[in-house]
Amino acid sequence: MASQVVKFAGLSDRDRKKVSPLPKLAEGDRVELRVRRRDGHDETLALPPAAASAVEALITHLLSGERVAVLSEDQELSPTEASEILGISRPLVVLRMDRGDLPFRYVGKHRRASLKDVLTLKAKLDVRRKAMQDLAADAEDLHLRYGV
Repeated sequence: MASQVVKFAGLSDRDRKKVSPLPKLAEGDRVELRVRRRDGHDETLALPPAAASAVEALITHLLSGERVAVLSEDQELSPTEASEILGISRPLVVLRMDRGDLPFRYVGKHRRASLKDVLTLKAKLDVRRKAMQDLAADAEDLHLRYGV
């Protein structure tokens, strides 16, 4: 599959104030999307539960001030796109690829990694970051309490 550009979207503070959060969806709730065309015609689309859940998550993240991107699981990403998701530089992504930490394939001369593999690596990096933060907090606590 060809790579698509990872485009993150976010809401301005003014737009976030205009949008009200979705009420928490319950079992059996229906979600419909109403589209008002420029010509004044309305269209209503019923969303299946999985799509409604995705829309709910999307709006929740946008309203909390996060930037979001919608990607398919089998999406292939360039090292630059993967670096945005991982929160590390492009050269570090390439290094991870060369080490075997991030599986990839060549498309011509260009490297491509699947989103699933990038997210797996991100989960590992997040666990490692959390452990490092916990260690730093423990070390600071030891220093403050015992002068160690």
